[in-house]
Amino acid sequence: MATFTGLGIIPPLAAPLERKGIRVPTAIQIQAIPNIFKGRDILAQSRTGTGKTLAFLLPLLQQVRRDEAKEQVLILTPTRELARQIYAVARPLAEAIGVDAINVTGGATLENQLAKLKRRPHVLIGTPGRLLDHHHRGTVTLTSVRQIVLDEADQMLALGFLAEIRALLAATAKSRQLLLFSATLPQNVRNLARSVMRSPVTLTADAGGDVILDAIEQRIYMLREEDKTEFLQQQLQEFNPYLAIIFCNTKERAAQLTAELARAGLPVEELHGDLSQSTRNRILREFAKGRFPYLVASDIAARGIDIEGVSHVFNYDVPGDVDYYIHRIGRTGRAGATGLAVTYVTDKDIGRLRRIEARIEQPLVKYDREGNVKIRRGRPRKTRAILPGDYQPTKEKAHKQQHGGTNTRRRKAKPTPERKRKTKRGKRSR
Repeated sequence: MATFTGLGIIPPLAAPLERKGIRVPTAIQIQAIPNIFKGRDILAQSRTGTGKTLAFLLPLLQQVRRDEAKEQVLILTPTRELARQIYAVARPLAEAIGVDAINVTGGATLENQLAKLKRRPHVLIGTPGRLLDHHHRGTVTLTSVRQIVLDEADQMLALGFLAEIRALLAATAKSRQLLLFSATLPQNVRNLARSVMRSPVTLTADAGGDVILDAIEQRIYMLREEDKTEFLQQQLQEFNPYLAIIFCNTKERAAQLTAELARAGLPVEELHGDLSQSTRNRILREFAKGRFPYLVASDIAARGIDIEGVSHVFNYDVPGDVDYYIHRIGRTGRAGATGLAVTYVTDKDIGRLRRIEARIEQPLVKYDREGNVKIRRGRPRKTRAILPGDYQPTKEKAHKQQHGGTNTRRRKAKPTPERKRKTKRGKRSR
C-alpha cells in the first residue's frame, strides 16, 4: 500500500495529514507527486474531490528554498473561494516546515495584501486578475517564480482569464515547471497546454471520480416549471438535510428563489457573484458551522465549496454545461460519505438531461411528482387481429399446398451449344 513518505514526502509534511486521518494517497497523488519531484510539466485531468490539491501542494511546499525570501511558487485559481480553500489547506502544512504562503485575491483590501507582499512570500495563491494587478503595480516579483499551478484550468478559460494567464506566465522564469490541473480537457485547455508546456506528462484520475459518483445517489424529478418551488419546499421537509446546496443557473434566479424560500419561513442564504467578498466569506463560514441548513447558489460556488457535511444537492435548474452537473453534485458524497443529488427537469430540459447521461455513461432514475419511478415503455407493435377466413397464404405457400408441399414445376433445360464440325480444307486439284 502506498504511503506519502513512500512517495518522497518528508515526515514534517506527512504528520499533519496523519493527524487528520489522511494516511493513504489517492490515485492522482500517487501519479503526480513523483513527476513533480522530477521537474516534469504535468497535464492532469482530475475530477473534484480526488485529492488534487494535496497532489501539487505537498511536493511544491517541500521544494521551496526556505532560506531565500522571494516568490517561488504561483498557484492560480478561477474563483476567490477556491483560492481561499487551497490556502486553508496549505497554511498548516507551510507553517509546519517554515514556508511563507499568502492568499492574494480580489475583495480584500490592497493595504493588507501590500503589507504581506513586502516580506516576499514563497508561495502566492490567488486569482489571475488580482495577481496581474499587483504585477503591474510592481508590488509582486514573478521573475523568481519557477513552479506554477493552473488549478481548474477549464473553468479559468471559461471565465475569460486566458489573457491574464498568458501575461502572468510571460512574467515568470523561462525555466519554469507548469502544472495544469483540470476536471475536463476541452480543446481550449489542450491548445493552452501545447503553447506553454514542454512535453507534459498526461495524468488521469477517472477512477477517483467514478468512486465519488458511485457514492452519490442521483435522482431526476420530472416537473412543470411552475411546480418546482413548491416541490422543493416539500422535499426539504421530507429529506430534512443536514446541509443542502440548491443550485440555480443565474444569480437572478438564485436571489428570487432565496426570497421565496425565506418567505416560506425556511432558514436560507444566497451565494452569487453580486455579493462582496467579505459577505461571501461570512456566508460560507456560517453555512459550514450549520448556522443555516440551506444555501442557494449560482455556479460561482460549484467548484469553490468544499464543506464537510453537505448531505444533499438540489439542481433547481439543469445546468447548460454538462461538466457543471458533475461539479455541482460533487459538493456532496465527499470524504467517504454518501450523498443525494436531486435534479428538477422540465420538458425543455430533456436535451440537457440526455447529454448529462451520455457524459456520465449511465441512465438516471426518473421520478414523477408522487415519487413513482417513471418507466419508459416502448411503443406497442401495431398488429391486426386475424379472424377465421381472413388468412390468405402467400403465393409460394399456396403453390406448395396445391402440389403436396413440393415444387413439381419442371425447369426448362438450358440449351446446349452446338459443336462446330472441324473440316479439313481440301486442296484444289489442278
